[in-house]
Amino acid sequence: MAGFQQSQEQATRNGIMALEQAFTGVQNCRQDVENMKFNLSSGLKGSDGKAFQDLLKLWDDQAEVISRNVRDMVDTLNETLRTQGLTQGSNNESITTAYSQSQSVFDTLSG
Repeated sequence: MAGFQQSQEQATRNGIMALEQAFTGVQNCRQDVENMKFNLSSGLKGSDGKAFQDLLKLWDDQAEVISRNVRDMVDTLNETLRTQGLTQGSNNESITTAYSQSQSVFDTLSG
């Protein structure tokens, strides 16, 4: 039975690691898009520029939902490890910090 629990624990930890990598990837993409938006904003005027800005805003809003859901899944898996009496599955603080920093950057850049 111990081997089975150890296997479940490792699978949970692997899931946490994969989700943390996905979260980081989404945040990196969001930052890349925000940088592109900032760099192109001066050259994009008129209705096409507005449409482009609207599209980027929509994409970022959707990426925010994905980020929040991934963070919630990490929290759930960490809670699973805690309820099984295991140690902390990941450094959840690093995700929360990265999320807050990312949100702050987006808020600053979007005015």
